[in-house]
Amino acid sequence: MTGAPAPAPRPADTVPPGLPGLDPRHSHVLTDARGASWHYLDNGPELRARGHEPVGTVLAVHGNPTWSYLWRRLVADALDAADAGAPAWRVVAVDQLEMGLSQRTGEHRPLARRVADLGAFTDALGLTGPVVTLGHDWGGVVSLGWAVDHPDLLAGVALLNTAVHQPDDAPVPAPLRLALAGPVHRLGTRTTRAFLETTLSLARPRLAADVAAAYRLPYLTADERDGIEGFVADIPVGPAHPSAPELDRIAAGVARLTVPAVLLWGPHDPIFSDRYLDDLVRRLPHAHVHRFSEAGHLIAEDADWAPPVLSWLSSLSGVLPGVLSAEGSATSGTDAFTGPRGPSTSRLLTSVPEVADPSASSDPSPSFVPLWAALDARADDDAPAVLDMTTQGGDGRPFTASWRALDRQVRRIAAGLHGIGVRRGDRVSMLVEPGPTLTALVYACLRIGAVVVVADAGLGVRGLTRAQRGAWPRFVVAQRKGLAAARALGWPGVRVSAEPLAPAARRALGVAHELVDVARAGEGRPLPPEPGPDDEAAVLFTSGSTGPAKGVVYRHAELSALRDALAAHFDVGPETGLVTGFAPFALLGPALGTRSVTPVMDVSSPATLTARAVADAVRASDARIVFLSPAAILNVVDTADALDGPDAAADRAALARVRTFLSTGAPISAELLGSAATLMPAATPHTPYGMTECLLVTDITLDGIRDAATAPDDGVCVGRPVGGGEVLISALDDDGAATGAPSDAPGVLGEVLVRAGHLKERYDRLWLTDVAAERDTPPGRWHRTGDVGHLDDQGRLWIEGRLAHVLRTADGPLAPVGPEQHVERVPGVRRAAVVGVGPAGVHQPVAVVETVEGARHAGLAPDDLAAAVRAASPVRLAAVLVVPRMPTDVRHNSKIDRGRLAAWADRVLTGGRVGAP
Repeated sequence: MTGAPAPAPRPADTVPPGLPGLDPRHSHVLTDARGASWHYLDNGPELRARGHEPVGTVLAVHGNPTWSYLWRRLVADALDAADAGAPAWRVVAVDQLEMGLSQRTGEHRPLARRVADLGAFTDALGLTGPVVTLGHDWGGVVSLGWAVDHPDLLAGVALLNTAVHQPDDAPVPAPLRLALAGPVHRLGTRTTRAFLETTLSLARPRLAADVAAAYRLPYLTADERDGIEGFVADIPVGPAHPSAPELDRIAAGVARLTVPAVLLWGPHDPIFSDRYLDDLVRRLPHAHVHRFSEAGHLIAEDADWAPPVLSWLSSLSGVLPGVLSAEGSATSGTDAFTGPRGPSTSRLLTSVPEVADPSASSDPSPSFVPLWAALDARADDDAPAVLDMTTQGGDGRPFTASWRALDRQVRRIAAGLHGIGVRRGDRVSMLVEPGPTLTALVYACLRIGAVVVVADAGLGVRGLTRAQRGAWPRFVVAQRKGLAAARALGWPGVRVSAEPLAPAARRALGVAHELVDVARAGEGRPLPPEPGPDDEAAVLFTSGSTGPAKGVVYRHAELSALRDALAAHFDVGPETGLVTGFAPFALLGPALGTRSVTPVMDVSSPATLTARAVADAVRASDARIVFLSPAAILNVVDTADALDGPDAAADRAALARVRTFLSTGAPISAELLGSAATLMPAATPHTPYGMTECLLVTDITLDGIRDAATAPDDGVCVGRPVGGGEVLISALDDDGAATGAPSDAPGVLGEVLVRAGHLKERYDRLWLTDVAAERDTPPGRWHRTGDVGHLDDQGRLWIEGRLAHVLRTADGPLAPVGPEQHVERVPGVRRAAVVGVGPAGVHQPVAVVETVEGARHAGLAPDDLAAAVRAASPVRLAAVLVVPRMPTDVRHNSKIDRGRLAAWADRVLTGGRVGAP
């Protein structure tokens, strides 16, 4: 470092005893051929002492300002896993020179030298393959440099928050800019412990005092922190930086790696944001990716990351010989990249490569019919395709887009989007109200192979921010409100305004393009080749009613299968017409080849839909099918009196032509469904069961519900599988865990498993969630839903709640819906939830009720109500509580948050503040 004398050289040393979680026996020192001395952790000797022969080595490299202590859990857990019978993995966690307990040479070590240093260390160690590299922070770059340079040894790569490329259009993260700023650089990194302490403060939750002290151990003096200063100085902040060429070389090599890979990420990282994860995903598209939603920069301290890494390593063990012989053999002429081994520096990447060659199209399946096929077939049809009830023409009628006009607009927007750089695989977030514009946008993106990202406004600011950053779209198409949120909250993506803006507003909102200009530029331009069935089509976010909203990835094959299942089961044809008061189905009209309309409502709050709005939409579209959510149906029934005005006869006549209406999204009572049926007397009421992961699983009609009411089963009957789907049950054990072998045996309470051609492809960047959803399932693509229920002897599925809401009582697991149904029969009770309080294993059931008249305050129920509820309940209740209104999800306004109620009930019954749940 300039401006100060170099620190005196200090040799490597082993760790002292007493560091939490670190066995001193794993601490070693070696000297490489150049005379540099290294400290490293190594469980290899202990593995062999216990009789385990390693199948491979994990080479773990820390970043700045940590040291090998970061990897202590993996070192220890790998030993325990081997003792338990898993494949034995040696873990070597090295302290980089000038860092940790390795030698302080006093020399500056730019990136290329650090990569070479690591090679010198592994040479001195005599490391042989197979090797899986593991890195965090700038150690991730160094580990990847070693991986690129040692293809003959490489068997896989694993990364925790890191980066290999700094985008040209984004500044270096603010904390690093501050650390690099003039006199702050040395003062913050070397003279004081500011940089070190700031990094340690990023742990979520705060590090225990002894763990924080262990991280500080190698950096107590300014001389010992010289490496921290040097590491920060070596951050390539631009193409002119001395280490930029080496970073580009490594980035190019990473993009050509084909060995197994896993990326584990903490999204709450002010340094390595999801921007850098997105870059790595594009370079390693085959990698398993998991974002730990509550973790940050120090993900190794924030998350339970070691067990999944070891599980992944175990899965590699059986294919290691194949990995090395096919992709890394020194004698085969190929390496861990795609193609013959050779110099990689002649083809440096300064940006991310295309996800796929835009001139190449996936080979479509003979039976695959793309979503836009019906739109193509009706391209010359002037009949209505999409109606917009919020916009009226001069004749007072709603704005209508014909099939011809819709097809033309889809093609114009598709070509225009391609013209501004949208490519196959690029994610495009849609923040646009349902209507013709959104419909055209969605089909334009699908047509060119872009991936549509859809998240409900009902998720709220925090939920939407989580969704946008998790999906990390390259483009955002939004109306003014969405653009303002994207600007204020720093959502990623090039912004495209869905509506014209004044120049000042455009600048203020950071808008790069306006959709009207995009479409105009696309007029007459050719479209790129169509995507195929295996290409990704959409990321749809769950409602967040059962935890943080999750992105669900669908390929074109699954969306087309969903279209076909819906068309066949509900007999949808060109003249059917759809009124869609439920957002997920609002865009299916063109795919089904029939006209569609969204009634006037706040799409983020389904309960705002009125009977008047439904009648207007049905009259305008002459639709035969109506899709509604349970909350929407409730309000439609409550506002039915509005249909008694001057247009009552026309309204009733239009509604009488509806032949099918569906309540989708959550279970609904026969009484409420029957009340809605009186508005559409000729319609067959259906209430399909599904989820974002599989939108159509089973279906039941009102008559079916009434027939099931005579059965002795607990729960809500949701009917039999439809659309080629299958359902199995994994029985609950005494602890309430779904451990039973999946079966179709009747009367068994357990977790519901589903399979269908329209089942999701996977969760987005939630690899461990996918693993859990596919745990112990039969051959084929199955999904554990998290719902609990049972099958009856007629093959009907009964839903009894969520797995997370099962009470773990002394008498075994208790599903909540059955007792709730009994309580809801008490006069004056509108809704009920049965939750558990107390320790798991001895949960005490508590009923929480919402009354028809509405309680003024939350708390203990009045004595008469409590007595009636206790008498109706089939289980002994520890207490009966009342709330003015149940906490529910926003998308459906009907799914009760039992977890929130359980925490509130426990607080109330232990003498805490009552408040509101």
